Amino acid sequence: MQVYIKPCESLKGILRAQPSKNYTTRYLLAASLAKGESFVHRPAKSEDAVSLISCLKTLGAEITEQEGGVRIKGFAGSPKSPGQLNPHNAGAVLRLLLGVGCLVPRVRFVTDFPDSLGKRPNQDLLDALSQLGVKSESNKGRLPITLFGDGLHGGKVRVSGAKSSQFLSSLLFLSPLIGGDVEIEVIHGLKSKPAVRTTLEVLSEAGIRYKAAPDLMHFYVPGNQRFKAGEFEVNGDWPGSVALLCAAAICPGSDVTLEGLLRDQQGEQAAPDVLKQMGADISFDGYRARVKGGCALKGVEFDGDKATDAVLALVGAACFAKGPTRFYNVENLRLKECDRISEPLAELCRIGVESEEKQDEIIIHGNPNGYEGSKSCNGRGDHRVIMLLSILALRTRKGLSIKGAEHIAKSYPDFFRHLELLGAEIKYNPE
Repeated sequence: MQVYIKPCESLKGILRAQPSKNYTTRYLLAASLAKGESFVHRPAKSEDAVSLISCLKTLGAEITEQEGGVRIKGFAGSPKSPGQLNPHNAGAVLRLLLGVGCLVPRVRFVTDFPDSLGKRPNQDLLDALSQLGVKSESNKGRLPITLFGDGLHGGKVRVSGAKSSQFLSSLLFLSPLIGGDVEIEVIHGLKSKPAVRTTLEVLSEAGIRYKAAPDLMHFYVPGNQRFKAGEFEVNGDWPGSVALLCAAAICPGSDVTLEGLLRDQQGEQAAPDVLKQMGADISFDGYRARVKGGCALKGVEFDGDKATDAVLALVGAACFAKGPTRFYNVENLRLKECDRISEPLAELCRIGVESEEKQDEIIIHGNPNGYEGSKSCNGRGDHRVIMLLSILALRTRKGLSIKGAEHIAKSYPDFFRHLELLGAEIKYNPE
């Protein structure tokens, strides 16, 4: 699908923030690992959630959609042997389920997205699982991956956190279900610590006991635990919401309020502070964030690892700021659905945005006067790139066309509808 987004002077309205993708994933998994029935209120309806639900059903969970959420009868930590699992293009789903897959004698993971998920590295997690007695076969750590869980045991395990925090989260979901205690040491640093805190919050709600070092580099998890069924409420999604907040900030006459955003473990809640530092008129009271457009923006510096999934949306705002904006410590963006440094910057270059890239940095030299537009851009098969280009389109003089816009559904299927509710004009065309 290709969308054409027209220039927009103002976005106005009040919306309920869409449900969090990361919390949804973790609550669905915790409920499926539990014994008994759970209810997950207001889960995200993203492609990631759909993929995870499909895999969890294959593993033996009984999942039914009901008014306001999904009811889940878990498989009590003893999944069925599925033979094969396909998480499609969901990286977090793959990594979390690689841990769960160790609970069956043999499982093969495949994907129908070989040029995206098929290229993402998993060797650090496979190396850690091998220390717990799990053998594997893979394409140098990439899909297809086959796990052999017959020898699974507790003990000490070291896992690299240099490329992704998802490897650690996978171990944390697996460890309570192993017969022996597990001690986890994180080596080579840890990316995206807020995502690990989200994992720990969900584990606590599901009754799992653990000890965690304050810096999240060492954990002790007693074995032979059981996940507890319960009712879980999914928070609003900060990463997708930041894209709407940035869009409002760059449109002069905007007044947008997003409700249902909480002070939780999502690192992307740091984004309003970044926008405020840039000069945006933004407020957040612990439940709702409000942005009024019309303020001149200025360049800032920001450690992007604190809010990984908000970086590209903030890049969108930076394109209209006076002076350079530097996002540093973002090398792990290269290991997402696409290379989220080189590929989006190539698209921005076509629009006329001046930028620089380093291995772990994005530098944007903004233009407060906006851009001409009328270009056809490629979303690169990445929902975050599509959000970035959508923000840019609103402040071009002729609008932008975005190819491959259907990939927005990976995390935020209502993104374009929500933009329209706020006043944006969008045309849809099949490719």
